[in-house]
Amino acid sequence: VQLQASGGGLVQPGGSLRLSCAGSGRIPATRFMGWYRQAPGKERELVAGITAGGSTNYADSVKGRFTISRDIRKKELYLQMNNLKPEDTAVYYCKYVSGYEIWGRGTQVTVSS
Repeated sequence: VQLQASGGGLVQPGGSLRLSCAGSGRIPATRFMGWYRQAPGKERELVAGITAGGSTNYADSVKGRFTISRDIRKKELYLQMNNLKPEDTAVYYCKYVSGYEIWGRGTQVTVSS
């Protein structure tokens, strides 16, 4: 099973991006799906997560600006990012958790004027 995040890019402050995470291979049923990010020189952090039951949680820094969603049938994960700020610049990764963790390849998000 492999996951790939996509949708990153260069955007000006205040702009929007929508990240997607799709998998190949037989993806197991997940109990948690999340978006993480890692900026240069910083530890990887949880940005947003969604449980199998649909409960969501967000890092304080992105509340009100980012929205996590999923397509259960496709087993895809999304992150709508609005009002982006320079401090959102990072490599964004998706992670699926079933009986084990599956990390996706990251996608670079750069917020700069």
